[in-house]
Amino acid sequence: MMDDKQEKSPQASLLRSVAGIAVRGKLFFIARRKPDASEMSQRWEFPGGKVEGTESDEAALVREFLEEFNAPITVLRFLGENVFANKGKIRTLAAWEIALEPGHVSMLNEHSEAAWLPLDTIVEMDLADSDRSLIPILQASIQSNR
Repeated sequence: MMDDKQEKSPQASLLRSVAGIAVRGKLFFIARRKPDASEMSQRWEFPGGKVEGTESDEAALVREFLEEFNAPITVLRFLGENVFANKGKIRTLAAWEIALEPGHVSMLNEHSEAAWLPLDTIVEMDLADSDRSLIPILQASIQSNR
């Protein structure tokens, strides 16, 4: 019989990603990946990344925003998650609302541009498929906050 510590294997942690959803009024923070050879090249995304090892979703978001934007954030609340396939592996993408001050984004390390845009505009952009799957979660979040 496995105890709780054994049930969550390191492999399970490697298959989890997080997206930080920063909202300012009706605007959402979104960033465009730099050109490279990956499938994410020049696509827009809600920034975040892979959860590493035993770190929590919140710790992964804090680390990713420091690495990618040199921006401190506060993780506010869990919004929801979706499952998607990437390179033959099943991953979970968890969306978390974060507090990000616009003036705190001091660099674009992995992105060519960043913007604060309404969700209606974002839906029309060339979004990463995994991030597009978060749109219904964000729309529901907007509705519940009205």
